[in-house]
Amino acid sequence: MTSRAGRRALPAALALAGALAVPGCAGSVVGRASPAPVTLAGTQVASYPAGQAHTAGAVDYPESPPVGGQHDPVWADCTGSVYDAPLRPENAVHSLEHGAVWVTYDPAVATAADVGTLTELVSGRPGLMLSPYPDLGVAVSLQAWDHQLQVRSAADPRVAEFADLLVFNPDATPEPGATCENPAFVAGLRPA
Repeated sequence: MTSRAGRRALPAALALAGALAVPGCAGSVVGRASPAPVTLAGTQVASYPAGQAHTAGAVDYPESPPVGGQHDPVWADCTGSVYDAPLRPENAVHSLEHGAVWVTYDPAVATAADVGTLTELVSGRPGLMLSPYPDLGVAVSLQAWDHQLQVRSAADPRVAEFADLLVFNPDATPEPGATCENPAFVAGLRPA
């Protein structure tokens, strides 16, 4: 026979288990510190602690494109999404918190071949998203939480290596296991 205290503890334990089974975000996230060190040549590493707050406003990021920090409560869909318009950085950073790699290109610098190579890399691949990023100044820039690699061409082998190394890397993201799926974001894409 179950004790009275045990019967009261059971609903609380089930609620906690249910909350843990559905990854996502609420307010700010408590997690592990990042980044995991990477050895990929040319990667710049920042140091944003886990638990960054959500904000609906614009954030003045020190990097461009950003690689961490405060972000919008709504994440950009990162299920192999290819966007033809720039993403709002605050939404993209939230996706990075979930373990995504955000691939960006400067439409004034990247060639049609670069965009085609990047589209092929990203399209339909969970944890990746691609968007133009005007005034980037280089052809391609890849972002993961606390990590950035900028290259002159999408043909650089480090592009695929960066994506393979950091997409959903549990050692390099504050919120491993969180979803990248957000069809409502795709339906109501906010301009940058």
